[in-house]
Amino acid sequence: MRFEVMRLDDIDGTPVDTTVVDAASVNRIVQQAAAIGQRLWIRPAGTSAS
Repeated sequence: MRFEVMRLDDIDGTPVDTTVVDAASVNRIVQQAAAIGQRLWIRPAGTSAS
């Protein structure tokens, strides 16, 4: 399964960067974001997002 991961702006929460990754990469991305206090929005990727 693939997921769309959006990095959110610290001020207003708007998406500033988007990537589509496989399920194995989601944990690594979440751990990195947590370490620096980055906000993420993660959702299943649709067929058009890949």
